[in-house]
Amino acid sequence: MSEGLSHVLVRDHPWTEPLEVAVGIGGADGALALLSDGGPGGRWSHLATGPDRVHVGEVEADLFGPLRDPAWGAGTVGLAAYDAGARPATGARTPVWPDLILARYPSLLSFDHHRHRVRAIGRGRDPAEAEAAADRAAAWLVAARPAPPSTEPPAEGFAAEAPEQAYRQAVAEVVARIAAGELFQANIARGWNGTLKPEADPFDVFLRLQQGRASSYGAFWRVGDLALVSNSPELFLAFDGVGGRIEARPIKGTRARSSDPVEDAALAAELRASAKDRAENLMIVDLMRNDLARVSRAGSVAVDRLFAVESHPTVHHLVSTVVGRADPGVTPADLLAASFPPGSITGAPKHQAMKVIADLEPPRGAWCGSLFILEEGGGLTASVLIRTASFERIDGRWRFRTLAGAGIVADSDPEAELAETEAKISALRRALTA
Repeated sequence: MSEGLSHVLVRDHPWTEPLEVAVGIGGADGALALLSDGGPGGRWSHLATGPDRVHVGEVEADLFGPLRDPAWGAGTVGLAAYDAGARPATGARTPVWPDLILARYPSLLSFDHHRHRVRAIGRGRDPAEAEAAADRAAAWLVAARPAPPSTEPPAEGFAAEAPEQAYRQAVAEVVARIAAGELFQANIARGWNGTLKPEADPFDVFLRLQQGRASSYGAFWRVGDLALVSNSPELFLAFDGVGGRIEARPIKGTRARSSDPVEDAALAAELRASAKDRAENLMIVDLMRNDLARVSRAGSVAVDRLFAVESHPTVHHLVSTVVGRADPGVTPADLLAASFPPGSITGAPKHQAMKVIADLEPPRGAWCGSLFILEEGGGLTASVLIRTASFERIDGRWRFRTLAGAGIVADSDPEAELAETEAKISALRRALTA
């Protein structure tokens, strides 16, 4: 076991816009920005840099086993790749992203959007270390500055990895496999890639994505030559380690938004009433209930909200909320192991859906994995990495890959599912290429 940071100092500070603090910190190695839009689904934002402990690599057995080391306590941020979680179903595949990335941040700023207060948190092996770490975090507030005006598009291009017809055919194949009784639903994705201009980096993409398109679980994170930019609206798991409450908010069901208010309202109403989308959502709700039941007290798993329409800058989504009360002794590692990968981006039954996905897609990497932060008292907040681009610096240039998918069910129409992927990728496409 490794040494943890047992001393914690928390200081309150007046409100400062987290995006302005993120601009002051910048996008150098180790920079972290977990930015919420401050809406009902995203109360907290977190900012940090300068991790004192980092893990990047493959995990042979228990994907979340490293989190059982107490050294990875509160202030730890992690990213679990989709393919690592799917491996029990798919077998070994050529990795395109590390299984697990972890970084521990002794200095952290946490922004409470509801109370408009900022907490500077310092952690250390003794009180003096914790105080120095809290001072470092507070200094980032002083360096805050407004986000620069939107600049030239940072990407040189945005190329589809396969023709549109290949996606239509994949959807048709899944529909046929559902008709044959092989499964009920699978989330099938298509990908795009490209290279940033020599003078651009992933932080530029993040800033463009934040302006006018902020989400509940927006993120920028850079670890060495890897970086992630996310505009995810989806909560995978929230866990209150003290009270034991677990919450998941799976998304299933989408409509593109319209600039015409009347048409936009009609599209939201159509989504709310759609039997197909409600059935698609309900399958995943049942799947998440099953996953949470593995680590919850008997009879505590329930559906708190069903088929709610949430509106985002480019799409309307159908969202449900599943809750549970954890068994005594359950840890974030236990909860993640019981539920990962997220059911909303696999399908039902989950194991078979992941096999079908592997038949039709190359490895996903970070996309549709999860980005999470460990909190005081054994708590956890984890997002689903949709609306996400992963970056790798090769020979001095940043190359990116991003995907968008749709849940395929028995009555899916290939053309409609293709259109759904276009709606979902639109914000990232604009951030990269305008």
